[in-house]
Amino acid sequence: MPQTVTPVDPGLPTVRAVPVAPDLLRPMADPVAELDRQVAVQIRLGAAALTGLSPEQLRDAVAPLRRMLPDVVGRASGATDPADHVPFALVLDVDPNDAVPAMWRGTRPGVSVISRAEAAAYQGVQGLEVPGGTAYLLVDIDTGSEFRGVRPEDALVTVRGRGRTPLTMAEGIALATVRPDMLRPNRCFSLMGSRDGSQRVPAIWISERRAKLGWCWDRNPHSWLGAASAAARVAAGPADAAGPVQ
Repeated sequence: MPQTVTPVDPGLPTVRAVPVAPDLLRPMADPVAELDRQVAVQIRLGAAALTGLSPEQLRDAVAPLRRMLPDVVGRASGATDPADHVPFALVLDVDPNDAVPAMWRGTRPGVSVISRAEAAAYQGVQGLEVPGGTAYLLVDIDTGSEFRGVRPEDALVTVRGRGRTPLTMAEGIALATVRPDMLRPNRCFSLMGSRDGSQRVPAIWISERRAKLGWCWDRNPHSWLGAASAAARVAAGPADAAGPVQ
């Protein structure tokens, strides 16, 4: 059965944005330069405007994270396949469906087939907490290609057994926004950290040459769908409390 694309307000900054130059999407080896690049991508693609902050205010909010980068990038990678590893990704506190268009793939914006009512029902799995505040870093990300052909419920057990945390829906969108190169044919990823009490597991994959947010069944393996995880979440400051998860 065809899935209905969730409509978005045409006036949203993520909808009015245009694709960024390829150079801005190229990850940087220097951690500080890479964080600055990710901030610039979130600004240029309209996701940052969804926070209600100006570009200058967002940069100020992210400034504490820049000072934490030596500790963040100094951690050993927990990714099984080096090709699946991303040192960190900047995650913003924005509505997932409003942020989805920022998942550009070439000249095509991202879409969602999870309705707004459905998206609001997704919460973090037990024990998963995210920092409060405008922005935080998701650290030592593994897009989890090793779990292709594995049921998400089984992949979650393995991920947690390694002391890692599954990605949430918002974190998957952020990753596909700042690192679109990590959403690859036959190497897409589920987001096991967000659940709505059913057997549905959010996932991001490629459909019709664009990034799509949708869901798959918890007990249904797919040869093209892995399971993304991370080592930790790093708050911008000690005052940031844990907040709701999507």
